[in-house]
Parts: sequence; C-alpha cells; structure tokens
Amino acid sequence: MKLFMVMVLMLSGNGQFSKGFNTNVSGRPDVLNIGSILTLNSVIGKVAKVAIDAAVEDVNSSPAVLRGTKLNITTLDSNYSGFLGIVEAIRFMETQTMAIIGPQSSVIAHVISHIANELQVPMLSYAATDPTLSSLEYPFFVRTSPNDLFQMAAIAELVEYYGWREVIAIYIDDDFGRNGIIALADQLAARRCRISYKAPLTADATISDIRDVLVQAALTESRILVVHTYPNSGLEVFSVAQSLGMMDSGFVWFATTWLTTILDIKNHFASEAFNNIQGVITLRIHTPESQKKRDFISRWTNLTKKVSARSPIGMNTYALYAYDTVWLLAHAIDAFFEKGGNLSFSYYSRLGEMSGGSLHLNSMSIFNGGRLLLDRLLQINMTGVTGMYGFTSDRNLIRPACEVINVIGTGLRRIGFWSNYSGLSIAPPETLYTKPPNRSSSNQQLYNVVWPGQTTQQPRGWVFPHNGREMKIGVPNRASFREFVQEVPGTDTFKGYCIDVFTAALNLLPYGVPYKLVAYGDGRTNPSGTELVRLITAGVYDAAVGDIAITTNRTRMVDFTQPYIESGLVVVAPVRKLNSNAWAFLRPFTPQMWAVTAIFFLVVGAVVWILEHRMNDEFRGPPRKQVVTILWFSLSTLFFSHRENTVSTLGRVVLVFWLFVVLIINSSYTASLTSILTVQQLFSPIKGIESLISSEDRIGYQLGSFSRDYLIEEVGIHESRLVPLNMPEDYVKALKDGPRNGGVAAVIDERAYIELFLSTQCEFSIVGQEFTKNGWGFAFPRDSPLALDMSTAILKLSESGELQQIHDKWLQRSACSSQSTKLVVDRLQLGSFSGLFFVCGLACLLALLVYFILIVRQFLRYHSEPESESSGQSSRSARIQTFLSFVDEKEKSVRARSKRRHLEGGSDLSNYENTAENGSSKRYRTEMLSNRSVSFGDLD
Repeated sequence: MKLFMVMVLMLSGNGQFSKGFNTNVSGRPDVLNIGSILTLNSVIGKVAKVAIDAAVEDVNSSPAVLRGTKLNITTLDSNYSGFLGIVEAIRFMETQTMAIIGPQSSVIAHVISHIANELQVPMLSYAATDPTLSSLEYPFFVRTSPNDLFQMAAIAELVEYYGWREVIAIYIDDDFGRNGIIALADQLAARRCRISYKAPLTADATISDIRDVLVQAALTESRILVVHTYPNSGLEVFSVAQSLGMMDSGFVWFATTWLTTILDIKNHFASEAFNNIQGVITLRIHTPESQKKRDFISRWTNLTKKVSARSPIGMNTYALYAYDTVWLLAHAIDAFFEKGGNLSFSYYSRLGEMSGGSLHLNSMSIFNGGRLLLDRLLQINMTGVTGMYGFTSDRNLIRPACEVINVIGTGLRRIGFWSNYSGLSIAPPETLYTKPPNRSSSNQQLYNVVWPGQTTQQPRGWVFPHNGREMKIGVPNRASFREFVQEVPGTDTFKGYCIDVFTAALNLLPYGVPYKLVAYGDGRTNPSGTELVRLITAGVYDAAVGDIAITTNRTRMVDFTQPYIESGLVVVAPVRKLNSNAWAFLRPFTPQMWAVTAIFFLVVGAVVWILEHRMNDEFRGPPRKQVVTILWFSLSTLFFSHRENTVSTLGRVVLVFWLFVVLIINSSYTASLTSILTVQQLFSPIKGIESLISSEDRIGYQLGSFSRDYLIEEVGIHESRLVPLNMPEDYVKALKDGPRNGGVAAVIDERAYIELFLSTQCEFSIVGQEFTKNGWGFAFPRDSPLALDMSTAILKLSESGELQQIHDKWLQRSACSSQSTKLVVDRLQLGSFSGLFFVCGLACLLALLVYFILIVRQFLRYHSEPESESSGQSSRSARIQTFLSFVDEKEKSVRARSKRRHLEGGSDLSNYENTAENGSSKRYRTEMLSNRSVSFGDLD
C-alpha cells in the first residue's frame, strides 16, 4: 500500500509535459510494441499465453489487418503479486508501449489502471472480471470478456427459479471477491432474495481457516452456498466441505466460472476431486458454435505441444477471449492509423526530477494517441472465435450469456443456458435473439439436476439454525375463551383449537420441526398479542402460535402464515324481543317513509285532477265534490281500484308511473309485515359502529386485544370511553348494567370470540355489520421459509376438510340463532325508495309543465278578442281572472264557443263580399250600355 501511494504521488501531476522531449513516428511503423501481463503459473495464464501467441502470429501473417505492420508482444509474469504487476506496468511505460493486454487479476488491474489513466495507455483485460473496473474511474481499462455482474445475475435467477430466498456467500476477500459478491447481493435484492451470511477468506487461507468458515456457515439456516474464489482455493473449499458432510443431500452449491475454468483445462482431473464436487451447479461463459471456433479448437493441440509436450493443456473460454483480444487490438490499431493517428509519445514532466534507480522513471512517457485508440477499441464490431464481438454504451460486451453446468460423475452436464436477453432457457441464446425477449416465469426452463447426495429431489434450501435446536414458540396463556388455547394444568403442554391446527399443519410438512411451546402471560389476564409478536423480532421467541390477529402493524414486524380462521371486529349489544301488538302494521316503514308516501298520494291525486279537470266530467263539479274525488282517487290507487278513468295523455302517463311506485311499495310492505308477524324479532337501540361513534356511551373491549388501538387510532373514539374487560362474565355484567349504571352500551371484539360468547348468552347479539376484515395466523420471523411451508399446509387442511373438523371439535356450541329469531336492525327506509319517488315526482313536474304550455297556447288562440273598456286596456288582475276562468272552463265549451264565433265572423264577411260584388256588376253593365250606345251612334 505504501508503494502504491508513492506511485500515486509520482503520477498525480496535471498532465503537463516537458518542453523538449517528444517521440513522433509518422505513418505506419514497421513494429508496434504491445505489453502483456500474465500470471503464467495460473490455469488462465497458461492457456492465455498460448492463445495470445497464436493470435499475434495470425495477425502478423495477415496482410489485410495491419497492412505490413507487425505486432511485438512482450510478456511479463506478475506471479500473483500486485507489487510485481505495478513494476511490470512501469517497465512497459519505459519502452513506449501503445497498449497492454492484461492483467488477468482484478486486484492488479485496480492498481495499474491508475498508471494507465495518467499515461493514457489502453489496457485490455480478458480475465479481470471485477464489475467495478467498468466504472468511470478507469476510462482506459477495457474488459474484453463478460463482466462478473452477469454471472451473478445468472446465479440470482437460478436461486429465484428454484424458489429459494437466502444464500450463503463464500468468497475471497479482495477486490475480485468482494465486488463480485456485492453484485450478487444487488441481483438477489432485485428478486426479493438476499445473502443471509457472508464467509470471507483470505487469498492464502489455510485448510484450518476454510474449516472454521464452513463450520460457521453450517450453523446458519440457509443451505444454499455460492463459492466465488480462485480455482485452487475453490477446490480446497469443496474438499473441506466434503469432510464436514456439507456435500450431502439437503445442501445446494453454486460455483462461479472458476470451476469450469479449471475443469476444462485439466483433462485428467483426479477422481477424488470429482467426488468433492458432485451435484455442484457451476457456470461457463457461453460462446456460440461457429466455423472460426471449430478451426481454432482443432489447432489447439498443436499449439500447446510447444508449451507442454508431456501432457497437453485443455482449453477454456478465457483462451478464446485472449485470442479475440489480440484481434480486437489489431483492428483498433488499423482504424487508429486510418483516422490519422500516429505513434507519438511525450515525457511526463514531473518525473524528470525523479531520475535514478533501476525503474528509470524519467523515461516513462505518455501515449499522445491513447484516447483515439481507446475510442477505436470501443467502436470495433467484429466476429471472432467467441462470436459477435462489440461493446455496449457502458463498455460491456454485447450479448453476455452463460452455460449452466451440473457436475455429475466424472463429467459435466449442461442443463441449460442463461442470457441477459431472455434469462434461463434450454435453447442456445443465439436462437432466441431473433425473437422478442420473454422473461416470464413460464418461459424460464432448465433440465433436471442431480443435487449433492445423488438425489434428483430439489432440496428445501434451509434447515433450522444452530444444528436443529428446538424452536422456542411463544403461546398466549389466556384467561378467557380458553377453547382457543390453554395450558394444561400441571404440565408444560397446551391444547385448544389453535394448538390442534398448528400440530396438524406440522404433520403435513415433509420434514420434522423440533419445537417447544412456552407460555406467554400469567393466565390471569389476557396477554397482548402485539407484544408477543414484538418479542419475536427481539429474538426471545422463534415463532408465536395462538389467537394472534393479523394486523398491519404486526405484519411490519413478522411474517404471518395463511389465516386459518376468519375474524373481524363486531359490535355486540343487549337485545330484547319485539312482540307483535295492535300497531305492528306500522313497523314495516319508518315515520319518514309513511309521511313521504302520504304526501305523494295527495300530490299525484292533485296532479291527475289538474290534468283531467278541463276534459273529464268525473273530475268536475262543486269544490267539495272535487276534493273528495282527489282523495278517493289517490287512496284507491293503492289497491288499483280507482273508478275514475283518465282521458288525457298526460294524466295517463303520470298514472302509469304512480301505479308502478304503488306496486313496489305494496310488495315491500307486504313482505316486511309478513316477516314481522311470523318471525320473532329482536330489537337493540345500537345499530352498529356508526351508532357508537355518534354517541357518548362507554364501549367495552377485550383486554390485550388490538381492538383498543384500532378504535382510538382508526375510528377516532376517545380513550376515556373505552372500558377493558377480561372475562366473558365481565362482558355480561357490563352489558346488563348499561352505560347509565357504570356499564357499557356495547362490546367490540373479534367475531371468533363473540360467536363463542353468544353461544351461551342469548340476551345479547351482534348488531350491524363486521367493520374490519382480518384473520388469525401463526407468526414467524421475517423471511422465514417455515412461514411459507406452514401456509401451504394450512391450505391443505382447509381443502381436505380437516380444518373444519377441528373447528367443530372446539368451537361448535348450541347457538342462540337456532331459536328462529331475527335481529331488527333497520326498517324499510326512505332511502330505499328515493329513486322511485324521484322518478314519479319528475314525471308529475314534466306533465304539469307541458300542460301549462298547452293551456297558455290555447288561451292565446281562443281568448284573444279585444274587450272594450273605458281605460282602453285591461288590467293585469282582470287578465289573470280571465285566464283562471278559462282554465276552469271545460275544454269542449271553449272549442264550441270558438267555433261559433268563427261561423258568425264568416257570415258577416259573406254579406260584405256580396254587396261589393253587386256594385261592381252594376258598374260593368253601365259601361257596357254606354259602349253600345257609342257604337250604335257610329253606325248611324
């Protein structure tokens, strides 16, 4: 770390260059110096060295790439050392290197990326897979293989696919391991899963260190383990796990790509090592099949003979990516020169004063074309032995994908693929790229897995922690309603409805659950269910079983199972029998309903009279007779026995609407009265929770129940009105005393308790509707897998009918409802008929409006002759009186008088026309005679 800080201080200048020391080569040089930092003794370094040398040879022999320029690769061995990696990077900078291939270690890459940033030399790494190296902090670091983020996403999807929720992470505690596990945690969190335990290891951990870590992991609840280490230390982890019995059935092991990296290289893997990894699921970076890939694989044996003549070296995917990395760099250099780039270096100004020593720091130089070359690298799209090769906007390779591998026997079996495009599938990812992405759960598929312990049954994924110690389950020690749960006197056992449901559900689980029931409460007062739930979060209890209501506040603290009984808050109040009497016929309707009905009888009768008065003789006569007619007509419609016929169209329309209203009222009245006279009914002044809210009476609640907080916080009832009650006997006394004698007007409690209470207390009853909906469930710590399994078991109990049998065993009693009584809550209210009255009233108003318009038109038509008055104009009162007289007059008389006037006017006009016609005739004859005399004169 001190050395690194020295390097940072030496290289932390402002990018200034000295004024006279530049190296500039115009055009394409004959040879380009490229550095390569490998760990030659590692499984990746061995194959990478072979692949890089082969790629350099192929590039130099191809005139179409660099057009005569040759690549000169200088390889230095970091030997797993970050210190040597720094030294080697500095040595490359002294030789005017325009790019570095490597390093393969993420730890070394983090360090020397700072040097690359200062000297603007691109670094292309095919094996440094730490996700954080893609950050903006390292612009000159180019990863040429898939990011670890994607393999962690694949593992997270596998965990979700099999329905697990928690995993244990075993990893190397360095930049590579830590950052990979952080990426895994993020991917799991996106799928509502999590890492429950982290087990870090040092890079040089001993067998003893690994054993200590695995023992601690074995004491936890989860049995899903993810190993993210280097190949050698990873195999030691599995060896120790085998000796501890952690490779048996029930465990699930995931290994990242390090396992396939070493398995693909070692053709003769030791049988003992294979025995240690049986059933493990691992990943392999997926590269599509192509002719280029097949040709390269066929050359591999000949290529490795130069390195190891005794035993050929196998090939893994990192060899393919190392080979493509050289070709990527070659294409980028070609594009660099095509864009006018030249091999130009400038010395770093601040290092000029720090000469001396073997490092020759004063000879380190900045590559002036580094940024142009970096841009060309990120824009290259080519087809290599690994398939389509290019970068996304966040500098990750396009189309990342993995193969999901299951270790079976002495070989590897591929059970599917994972791709960032379509998730898990049994089809190769390249066949899915032409289809729309489908990440639905039904589209996620894998072949069957042989798990550790040589079993095909999917492991549960968790066990009880601390080597299966008994679960400490809290049980409320109730003072009342002990049918639900009670402690057996003189023992530490419990019985009751809730206990029987719990044990029946446990019997359906495919595994045993060691548990011990512990009483919570003194048995003299009912304990608080909320406090019992809180003690689970505090670690006092591992679960809680009993009459525990599922409420919002409690679900924030623990996880509940599926409700095994429905229960909500109800109001119970004293009731009395409502016997029939001489005025029972008035009960079906409320006073408001009776009043509005009577008013509408009169209103409709008056409207029909108005509409029929001018044309119907049955609605005419002396005033007393007309009033009697209105009353008789209105009341007779109640029985559809009215004798008066309606002759006007508007009157008939109004009558149709009214008769429909009468039909509904009659039917409702008859049904309600029948019920009143044939069924014995109960009455209570309390109608429900609304009645209690609007009053100031005291209200009782069960001590320890959540109902107190609910009434205060949600309903808004003042605390001073609430009276705690402990025993059913307290309920009876408080209800009988009433609020005026120190008791309560009603008791609010959960339906399950109240139904049991009312089975023996017939003078009380539930009034109103249930105003909350909840149920009872068993409480477990958050994210406990046992809660899900118990929920499934409770559903099975319900479907099989066993849950109802348990209910009948403990809670079936002789209920008071068997007495054929009915609680009177509401009479027929006006609101139930308001729509009918509104429609009928609207019909009456419209009919009167149309009638008024017609009568006014008729008045203007038939009564518009002028009247001679001394003043020259009629007064307003006289005109109104004339209009009222016109309205009261029978329409037939008005029409007859109008017709008579019309005829009289026609006779006068005829006489006038005859007189005029006679005068004209005389004048015509006179003129004719005059003309004739003239004519005769002319003839003479």
